Amino acid sequence: MSDWPEDLPERHRVAAAAFGERVRGVGDWSAPAPPEGWDARDVVLHLLEWLPGLLSSSLGVELPAVDTDGDLAAAWEKRTADVDRLLATDGDKPYESEFFGQMTLAEVVDRFYTNDVVMHTWDLARATGQDDRLPRAFCEQSFAGMEPMADVLSSSGQFGPRVPVPDDADVQDRLIGLIGRDPSWRAPG
Repeated sequence: MSDWPEDLPERHRVAAAAFGERVRGVGDWSAPAPPEGWDARDVVLHLLEWLPGLLSSSLGVELPAVDTDGDLAAAWEKRTADVDRLLATDGDKPYESEFFGQMTLAEVVDRFYTNDVVMHTWDLARATGQDDRLPRAFCEQSFAGMEPMADVLSSSGQFGPRVPVPDDADVQDRLIGLIGRDPSWRAPG
């Protein structure tokens, strides 16, 4: 069995559960994180805050608010449950994009949000000294899909400049370098 499911709602559950483990494992919310200028709290807030705006402006879908001033682990659990519920009830809802064509809500969540959750799992794990391993099949699929667009990704402002890695680096390190992170990054101290 692959470590990365084919079913899109199940992918979200797997990614959200792994990220949730890292959220619960944070001991210092001010620990520096790999994205420049971010700390552990910023990584979690990013994932809690940006999806509702995307869904609202693009699909007219509203997600309930979560409390980002309190317990971030509880906020993450609520956000995860809300997205799971949304995928179960409206996952087949169509979405039309001038850039990406026709997609379902589940495909939008998978492509833009679930993938972001997995990538930021590495950021949070590195910031807080936790297990940073990502699903190998996810890394292989993502690298294969993103690598041909490396220049576009880097110029989008959503990713940093590609970080070179050795030719024999494993696929996770190649993916992390592709999205502008240094695979050897460790939290200071």
